[in-house]
Amino acid sequence: MTQRASSKVVRILLVVGRLALGAVFLYAAYAKMKPLLAGMPWSVTSIKTSLAMFGLQVDSYELLPASLVRAVAHLLPPFELFLGLWLLSGVALRLSSTVTALLIGGFLGVVVRTYMVGLKIHCGCFGGSEPVGPWEIIRDSLFVLLALAVMLGAFLTRRAHRTEAPAEGQPSPSRAD
Repeated sequence: MTQRASSKVVRILLVVGRLALGAVFLYAAYAKMKPLLAGMPWSVTSIKTSLAMFGLQVDSYELLPASLVRAVAHLLPPFELFLGLWLLSGVALRLSSTVTALLIGGFLGVVVRTYMVGLKIHCGCFGGSEPVGPWEIIRDSLFVLLALAVMLGAFLTRRAHRTEAPAEGQPSPSRAD
């Protein structure tokens, strides 16, 4: 495979990876903010109610003081929505993929800690009632690996783009890119 073909494959995989991560974050945000009852319309009240219920799941991890549980429960899903859209846009991919890797790494750490101390709680990761266990650790580990791969790809493709020789008559890439 030529270097150009290899570069194209890497870029395609990078797009697929960031789209997958973006979809995961959009789904996670949707699942936490959607109205709790089927047929209930979307409204500010229904979203606040859903976020309050998510707050119960956040509190069940026994990590945060009560004063921070509400803030995390009300800020995390909108941030996941923002991050999902940011990943889908591809804007500032090095930064968005780094934030994604750090966030998912944090989620993984919380899930591992919860499992290790033996808390029998529901994850709340995707708004459902899956118990924290080995499957969540495996799933989050795979998400971390995907986020790290996207982050690495974003940094490498940017570096490769800067070092490519410019076409004749084109200005050379600057360090400001």
